[in-house]
Amino acid sequence: MKRALLGCTAAIVSMAGAAKAEDLTLCWAAWDPANALVELSKDFETESGHSMSFEFVPWPNFADRMLNELNSGGQLCDLLIGDSQWIGGGAENGHYVKLNDFFEAEAISMDDFADAAVYAYSTWPKGSENYYALPAMGDALGWFYRKDWFEMPEVQEAFQAEHGRPLAEPTTMAELKEIAAFFQNREIDGQTRYGASIFTERGSEGITMGATAALYTHGFKYETEPGSYQMDGAVNSPEAVAGLEFYKELYECCTPPGYTDAYMEQSLDAFKSGQVAMAMNWFAFFPGLYADPDVGGEKIDFFVNPSANVAASTLGGQGISVVSYSDKQDAALEYIKWFAQPDVQQKWWELGGYPVHTAVIEGDGFEASAPFAGDFLMAMNQVQDFWQEPAYAELLLAMQKRLHDYVVADQGTAQEALDKLIEDWTETFEDEGKL
Repeated sequence: MKRALLGCTAAIVSMAGAAKAEDLTLCWAAWDPANALVELSKDFETESGHSMSFEFVPWPNFADRMLNELNSGGQLCDLLIGDSQWIGGGAENGHYVKLNDFFEAEAISMDDFADAAVYAYSTWPKGSENYYALPAMGDALGWFYRKDWFEMPEVQEAFQAEHGRPLAEPTTMAELKEIAAFFQNREIDGQTRYGASIFTERGSEGITMGATAALYTHGFKYETEPGSYQMDGAVNSPEAVAGLEFYKELYECCTPPGYTDAYMEQSLDAFKSGQVAMAMNWFAFFPGLYADPDVGGEKIDFFVNPSANVAASTLGGQGISVVSYSDKQDAALEYIKWFAQPDVQQKWWELGGYPVHTAVIEGDGFEASAPFAGDFLMAMNQVQDFWQEPAYAELLLAMQKRLHDYVVADQGTAQEALDKLIEDWTETFEDEGKL
């Protein structure tokens, strides 16, 4: 490993010696993996002679800030780790450098990365061999729970008596709701606890990311046929309606009081403060949770999104792109080449990032390397994602409104919410000339 690293180092130093040292700015969201990337990137600085600056924006403001930066042709970011949904706009609007020629020249093969990640983070049109990003951060929606509560003899006995089966990690959505309802308002260690923290936030993407965890597993699809933009019978299918009804039932039966506008931070807070037995969130946060002195270690465990009719997980994660407005593109491409190396990807995992390079995730011992590693692999093999259209922001705001109005504000029925969503999306696609 060290010998291979030295060889790569020499190549990068040789490249850097022929060009001036640059100060590159990498833009991303402000969260735990970003801190890990700062640490990882110190190696690039040493090896290349370039220096790295970082612009990390809190998640609630990340999309607005970065999309405004791109749409204005700004030069703040040389490298951008942007959400998967941005890839269509990044490509069609000329924000991202197309990387095909660079990948070919540097022998960087997309076959070395997980298929689902390449499809979601790199390609436009979807499934084509046009690449506008290198997969950077694999992620999906998963779950964690208070293992120490689950294993309490009195809790085990009560659940067995009530449900006729042992209390264990849920494997179906029905079991998830059953367990959440069991813990709702239950007294443990002298405190009232609640079932689960889920996503209900309306302002950015929260309730959409949370509700799709239920919608996808019930059978929700965006189109009747991929690429058709025909949504009637897919978005509002009986299975989709059942999935949305399930999410509302889970919200109403089993969440903490006042939990009407919650996303990543609120879900984590509810779990860390001992309010809830289970919580949904992105795998990106799992290393930090496991290391938490109060709720981590032997007190916590993890599970993949439970199934209903199909196995599915909501996709998170991002690719890393070179911004076309940067005047330091050559140095930015050096970073891409460096980051793509298997040994760098391995260290990325060890520091708390989520690589999707097959040399890491298919390597011996990966599943045993962390208590959530196996669940991560399972989730990444069944991910589904939101629209990646250039108009994705408008599409997302419509879904946020329709879901929040139904689930949280208790307006109308699930069928009505999804029917109205089709009307919203049809108008957007007609304006785009796609219907």
